[in-house]
Amino acid sequence: MGKIWFITGTSRGFGREWAEAALERGDRVTATARDVDTLKPLLDEFGDAVLPLALDVTDKAAVDAAVARAHEHFGRLDVVVNNAGYGLFGTIEEVSEQQARDQIETNLFGALWVTKAAVPIMRGQGSGHIIQVSSIGGISAFPNIGLYHASKWGLEGFSQALAAEVAPFGVKVTVVEPTGYSTDWAGSSAVHADPIDVYDDARAARKARTRPGMVGDPTATRAAILAVVDAEEPPLRIFFGRGLLDRARAEYEGRLSVWEAWNDVSEAAHGTPEG
Repeated sequence: MGKIWFITGTSRGFGREWAEAALERGDRVTATARDVDTLKPLLDEFGDAVLPLALDVTDKAAVDAAVARAHEHFGRLDVVVNNAGYGLFGTIEEVSEQQARDQIETNLFGALWVTKAAVPIMRGQGSGHIIQVSSIGGISAFPNIGLYHASKWGLEGFSQALAAEVAPFGVKVTVVEPTGYSTDWAGSSAVHADPIDVYDDARAARKARTRPGMVGDPTATRAAILAVVDAEEPPLRIFFGRGLLDRARAEYEGRLSVWEAWNDVSEAAHGTPEG
């Protein structure tokens, strides 16, 4: 018997690629999107193997209802993929209050609400796998997307805690950390803050660092996600894309060198405990 999936953000990008990969091998999928009409091609091709649902992940009541509906329809939940999200472009100074709140509501709280709705079902089954779509930006940070980073660092933090909490019940958690891909993340779904001209040079410098071959092909992630969900012992974290391990090494070596350089001050800050 194939796996039962629940995927958010299935209209395009990773969500659509992974839904098709699952359906093509005989799995069944609850596919969700803000605009349910975007899911019609999946329904036309795969019929009853797809349950299409309109869903705004920022609406907790709607999330609870959608997860319950998926469980009722298919009888179980084997894989839950929190993929819904978007990029917010702008320096910390440029981003408006509403833009900041909307970014966190979708990328962080949306994933939290889906996770909270799915965990009791999976715990009751004694099995299940939650896939959290983060980013290389979940372990590092670059200018002009600070609030996006905040959303992904938050996702990484609660997911690591979650993994330890649900492991005794047979539920697994994997945080997928992709590089840049040719999805719509930075396209029509992205939000851009009103620019302040003093940051124009920083924006231009970041754009200039983009080189041919840096952007991945989302279709290539199909085999990768199936390997992760089929693994008996899946990883807590996995990179998708080239060059990320070197980037991670540099990031953590930099952190360690600063911590080590300042360790005397850190130790002195402990004081002399009484007793």
